[in-house]
Amino acid sequence: MLLSDPEIESSILISSDEGATYQKYRLNFYIQSLLFHPKQEEWILAYSLDQKLYSSMDFGRKWQLMHERVTPNRFYWSVTGLDKEPDLVHMEARTADGHTHYLTCRIQECSETKRSGPFSRSIDISSLVVQDEYIFIQVTAGGRANYYVSYRREPFAQIKLPKYSLPKDMHIISTDENQVFAAVQEWNQNDTYNLYISDTRGVYFTLALENVKSSRGLEGNIIIDLYEVAGIKGIFLANRKIDDQIKTFITYNKGRDWRLLQAPDTDLRGDPVVCQLPFCSLHLHLQLSENPYTSGSISSKETAPGLLVATGNIGSELSYTDVGVFISSDGGNSWRQIFEEEYNVWFLDWGGALVAMKHTSVPIRHMWVSFDEGRSWSKYSFTSTPLFVDGSLVDPGIETQIMTVFGHFSLRSEWQLVKVDYKSVFSRRCNKDDYQTWHLHNQGEPCVMGERKIYKKRKPGAQCSLGRDYSQTVVSEPCVCGQGDFECFVPHQLSVFTVKLVFSKLDYGYERHSNNQCVPAFWFSPSFLSKDCSIGQSYLNSSGYRRIVSNNCTDGLQEKYMAKMEKCPGKAPRGLHILTTDGKLVTEQGHNATFIILMEEGDLQRTNIQLDFGDGIAVSYANFSPVEDGIRHVYKSAGIFQVTAYAENSLGSDTAVLFLHVVCPVEHVHLSVPFVAIRNKDVNITAVVWPSQAGTLTYFWWFGNSTKPLITLESSISYIFAMEGMNTVTVQVSAGSTLIQDTKEIAVHEYFQSQLLSFSPNLDYHNPDIPEWRQDIGKVIKRALAHVVEILFNALNQNLVQFELKPGVEVIVYVTQLTLAPLVDSSTGHSSSAMLMLLSVVFVGLAVFLIYKFKRKIPWINIYAQVQHDKEQEMIGSVSQSENAPKITLNEFTDPEELMDKELDTRVMGSISTIANSESTKEIPNCTSV
Repeated sequence: MLLSDPEIESSILISSDEGATYQKYRLNFYIQSLLFHPKQEEWILAYSLDQKLYSSMDFGRKWQLMHERVTPNRFYWSVTGLDKEPDLVHMEARTADGHTHYLTCRIQECSETKRSGPFSRSIDISSLVVQDEYIFIQVTAGGRANYYVSYRREPFAQIKLPKYSLPKDMHIISTDENQVFAAVQEWNQNDTYNLYISDTRGVYFTLALENVKSSRGLEGNIIIDLYEVAGIKGIFLANRKIDDQIKTFITYNKGRDWRLLQAPDTDLRGDPVVCQLPFCSLHLHLQLSENPYTSGSISSKETAPGLLVATGNIGSELSYTDVGVFISSDGGNSWRQIFEEEYNVWFLDWGGALVAMKHTSVPIRHMWVSFDEGRSWSKYSFTSTPLFVDGSLVDPGIETQIMTVFGHFSLRSEWQLVKVDYKSVFSRRCNKDDYQTWHLHNQGEPCVMGERKIYKKRKPGAQCSLGRDYSQTVVSEPCVCGQGDFECFVPHQLSVFTVKLVFSKLDYGYERHSNNQCVPAFWFSPSFLSKDCSIGQSYLNSSGYRRIVSNNCTDGLQEKYMAKMEKCPGKAPRGLHILTTDGKLVTEQGHNATFIILMEEGDLQRTNIQLDFGDGIAVSYANFSPVEDGIRHVYKSAGIFQVTAYAENSLGSDTAVLFLHVVCPVEHVHLSVPFVAIRNKDVNITAVVWPSQAGTLTYFWWFGNSTKPLITLESSISYIFAMEGMNTVTVQVSAGSTLIQDTKEIAVHEYFQSQLLSFSPNLDYHNPDIPEWRQDIGKVIKRALAHVVEILFNALNQNLVQFELKPGVEVIVYVTQLTLAPLVDSSTGHSSSAMLMLLSVVFVGLAVFLIYKFKRKIPWINIYAQVQHDKEQEMIGSVSQSENAPKITLNEFTDPEELMDKELDTRVMGSISTIANSESTKEIPNCTSV
């Protein structure tokens, strides 16, 4: 398969005859990367430049879109033996809700309904790792990262680090042999990471090595200076920072014990290397090459156990200037220098031959070959013209004897590919006389990871080929368990352990296994602490031991250190926690809210759990297991609910509380403000929200040109305007993730008068409680009032309004000046007997007195008149309705004349909440003043 240049076209060229002919298949997307199935050679995943994931089951001839918005490099094929379907794909993608989720689906069945989410909550972007038996994800809540692991596709469990470990970052280094190596950057670290090692399930981690060096690659990725030696389990190399110096350490038991690398006895010229540890040791560059066409600074092969080649230096610390190439033939116990400059070194024919090429920017034409593990080298020319080497590729296969070198003859020339075939150098097949044996050891100790292993390999200098059926291991037998086969562990940091400390004799803690049986976890002995449990720190008499994972020792101290069946001692519940599955404290009315209950300590199988949802409903569990899957509940009303979890057994109890906000999405807000306000006096302003049962809302109020809002939980607010003129009022209402707003204007004056109108209660029967209804009713009432006022004006103009001041003295009332009073809406909400319109129909004091004197009253309406003078206020009370007053209904009103309409023009306020029947009534409601 070849990919076309994306700057020219998007297509794939496929050959079925080893490149003799090709067939082109055009694509409607541009490929960024390909991922081939580990077993099915026809199955491919393609990641496009626009973050879409495609699948093909016919080697790229046809493609099908699987998912959009997939995170780069966060998609994985199924793992054989763990995933049920071989075509299952694990992916990290951003879903329609805008959050990142871990999803799985089959390549031909990846529609919305076919996808599943093994982890119900959203996860941090670029955190999904699917590797061997483990799946890792990260979730940040409250500014703190939490890490979760699934072992063999079981439900996710939160990773447990030591109590005071506050990780900023975590990288999974290795998952070999049912154990996880993880590099964790603590809160106080910048250029180093701490190395942790887990139990089999990958949940509980213990510190293995502090301050491991880290750096950033060319693409900004984090590189941890830790290297796992291929071919022999349990051997790791790490560069550790000590007092601002970087030193290389090695372990033979998966991080239990570390020591500095031993420097070579002689240099490249055979002269003795004179130095003393720890001031003079060997330090290696442990970064793997980001270029797949170079060997990197360190290399080892599964097919060549015990053979390591690395770039480094001899001295008190790691250097990047005075470097050479070193080799070990015995798994890192002893080293020899093979070059004084930096070289790339490749393995051929099961490691029986080494090929070296100088790492340089100038053109070269030679390479070196060794058949005695670097003790002597032969020089070969691979090209007649010096070549700027860009890289070299060793053909796949354990018995390979072919290399391909590619580069340029000049900076402007095309790529040149040179095939180097070493088959002629291997003159014959190896026989039994061409082999020798070697013992794996750790500074003379023959048992490594609980086993004694003897390997066979080609004798140095034998130029014979091994073939496919070559086997390196001759003897592999378990060793008797010794103290070095058990690692230091800190069980008091783990919530499932109960630890008894009895210092006069060895004692043990307890661990509940999946079969609900209880076994002692680890033995304790204070005398062991200083010697075996100190790696830069002391565990203060609380450390224990467990056999190192994948260690195969038998008998010996196994009986002493391994777990025995015991009855678990009871414990009272402690550390009860309640949280939601998505980590949020808000949910929507009518939707499922799922609660998780966690308990740090307690006898889980004999603990009763009760969960009170705070809305009058509670559930109880006599077994803790259902609680681990989450408890779902649907709230039927909005509000703030106190959710309480209660755990109790025969030894005690514990309680946890969570306050959950249940909201109903708000649809509309109407800001109810007066048309006009008096300067330096309180004004009541109300926000009316639909639906009215939206739960707990937050109101943000802006006045004028203010840049910071006033924030309240109430829908009303009182405010004083200090300046005359037009002022803008804006309110925003927040409910959950919804935010809506409304804006109104208020005219602020030094002085004005107003009239307050009220309506009989039967108006409320026809109220649909929407703004449009109030606006229409306001227009009808405006026309009705204008007609009544017109009748009054006509009576005044015809001198029909008069009264007797005293016998013989008649006073005639007539119009001299009409004073318009702006309207004010003084309501604090929309109630059933709403006060609706403030009409600017206020006359001079004489006119008001006239209305009172003659007890003329408009049907339905109580009038509260406020007359404000410089020195005093006169309060005019309500009067009874005259039985002879004419009845006027809304449908009898006609349009007022243009002048009167202009004078009485007003805006309808948002506090109208009642509607009138067309028939009149004698019922007179109470009135409220402004």
